[in-house]
Amino acid sequence: MDSGISQHDEDVLNRIFNPNLPYNNDEEAKEVIQSEIETEDDLRAKPYEVEAIKLAEKGEMDQAFAKLNEAIKLAPNRASCFNNRAQVYRLIGDLNNALKDLDTAIDLSKSKGKAACQAFTQRALIRKLQGNDDGAICDFKSAAGLGSDFAKSQVIAMNPYAALCNQMLGEMISKLKKGETD
Repeated sequence: MDSGISQHDEDVLNRIFNPNLPYNNDEEAKEVIQSEIETEDDLRAKPYEVEAIKLAEKGEMDQAFAKLNEAIKLAPNRASCFNNRAQVYRLIGDLNNALKDLDTAIDLSKSKGKAACQAFTQRALIRKLQGNDDGAICDFKSAAGLGSDFAKSQVIAMNPYAALCNQMLGEMISKLKKGETD
């Protein structure tokens, strides 16, 4: 169904109602993610990454680290390897090494593409866990700009005005359900 407004007007309304979201649109984000090119080294490292993820899912962290370290040896410039190793570090509670690997993934990816999107999201979650809300929202905005719907929802959720509005709306709905009127 056509809303009768132009894409530009829709974008302006989106900016008004979601002031903390990045300006780019979904098409731009898709182009960024699709622009990644895999090298021969990347293609050789990828099976090690896949195996490492399977091992980590089974709780076999030492073996997962070994596979990821092999992948990094084969493709030392593959951001995805560092992003996945950071996930394993996070799973075992080693947040400092996780953050180091996420920083490396973001640097190697030049803050573009799928690996960067995942690294920004993962780093934002760690920063939020550590109480660094400013750093978390910055990373969530970066990930949102790269196409992460989850990061977009987190940017909105962390907006103090949105939180206040949600709280007030929740209170109003609760009162209506109880039949209270003011």
